[in-house]
Amino acid sequence: MSEIASLVAAIRSALASAACPANAEPMQRYMKSAMPFHGVKLDALRRLVRPLVAAHPLPDRAAWEEAVRTLYDEASFREERYAAIEVAAHRLYRRYRDADALDLWAHLITTGAWWDLVDAVTALVDEALRADPDAVRPVVLRWSTADDLWLRRSAIISQLRGKADTDTDLLTTVIDANVAGTPFGSEFFIRKAIGWALRQYARTDPAWVLAFVAERGDLLSGLTRREALKHLAG
Repeated sequence: MSEIASLVAAIRSALASAACPANAEPMQRYMKSAMPFHGVKLDALRRLVRPLVAAHPLPDRAAWEEAVRTLYDEASFREERYAAIEVAAHRLYRRYRDADALDLWAHLITTGAWWDLVDAVTALVDEALRADPDAVRPVVLRWSTADDLWLRRSAIISQLRGKADTDTDLLTTVIDANVAGTPFGSEFFIRKAIGWALRQYARTDPAWVLAFVAERGDLLSGLTRREALKHLAG
């Protein structure tokens, strides 16, 4: 059995063994998921998966990507997709989470097409953006105007951990591409993402966020403004 097949089989077996039917239906209902759940919560899943990834090292980038895609694309339970993201994010493969991984991230985002998966993958986009902004920034800009809701959401929240290193020109551009009157500007997950991105940056530069929100006026929805200013009231 190949290294890829061994890792995938070990993860699937561990998840099946840890299944909790009492959790499965509520989790599936909460996520509005067509795919069933085993009922393994995320903290427990991470405790299961991370040692298995370490115990089944993959030889190169191609094998790592194939393992991620196999777990994600051939998933029978949603936790297998979460596990695929854990493989992608494991410390052993930090060197692969660069600009060359963006096609893989885009695939996971567009095929996952729901906030739990998209937001988890976007943390990896964030990592690549901070490591190599010159290469990743143009891709994030393209995503912000893509014909795909979830790529746009990912672009908007791609700097949540940026703090003082946040590229405010990039943040401005990806938000302005998705305000009221733009193709996806009325979508809940876009409006919420803009508010989240601004709220997060307000922890670093509240004056910038206050000015941004004031300048955009009604281009930002009520939801967006409430989220952006949540910790700035008073």
